[in-house]
Amino acid sequence: MHVVIMAGGAGVRLRPYTSTLPKPLVPIGENYAILEIILRQLAARGFTHVTLAINHLGSLIRAFVGDGSRFGLVVRYAEEREPLSTIGPLFNLRDELPEHFLVMNGDVLTDLDYADLLATHRLSGAPLTVATYRRTVKIDFGVLELEGDKISSFSEKPVLDYRVSMGVYGLSRSTIAGYPAGMPFGFDELVLDLLRRGEPPAGYAFDGYWLDIGRPEDYDEANRCFAEVEPMLLPARAPSAV
Repeated sequence: MHVVIMAGGAGVRLRPYTSTLPKPLVPIGENYAILEIILRQLAARGFTHVTLAINHLGSLIRAFVGDGSRFGLVVRYAEEREPLSTIGPLFNLRDELPEHFLVMNGDVLTDLDYADLLATHRLSGAPLTVATYRRTVKIDFGVLELEGDKISSFSEKPVLDYRVSMGVYGLSRSTIAGYPAGMPFGFDELVLDLLRRGEPPAGYAFDGYWLDIGRPEDYDEANRCFAEVEPMLLPARAPSAV
């Protein structure tokens, strides 16, 4: 099984941590970088091949991961000469990817079963399968709806319940076949394009542990609770080398 990890972002929201380290290498707990956790999880779920799309401080990622053998993986690199957003790097890799593969951000902390997501995508026939997570947000104000200058409804501090993308998804090579190599293209653009074409993506609902290490407060939360969630996130034994 093959996975492409998007690890080329500059991590602007996580500065100053990412001023000297790429976001996938920021430390979690006392012993791990977040990318190391992801690679160990993938190996434990039966993945064998990883492509790391790198750009910002990519040489540090190469030095840390190497050929992947210490994680029980075969790792290759795709270096962006210019930012290609979250889907664009795949357009240059099409000929090297299997028909169905996993794509994920390099800053996701979760106990999602990556292999089950990919298997579900393969069987679904959907062009794209998005892992989704439930979020609940309380609005601390009274919310008004207006028609013209008249209030038509009022809700006092409503609670909004919705599902968000986890930054992990199953994708088919045929889905991206028509896009030109080298074109910057985001995940949001792909979803909207598929909807316009009448080819809706599938959702993969997940309600376990998930934290996107995108902001300083999220990073601080990950470190605060890591000792508690470490047994859930990491396999008991490191995988054997391939």
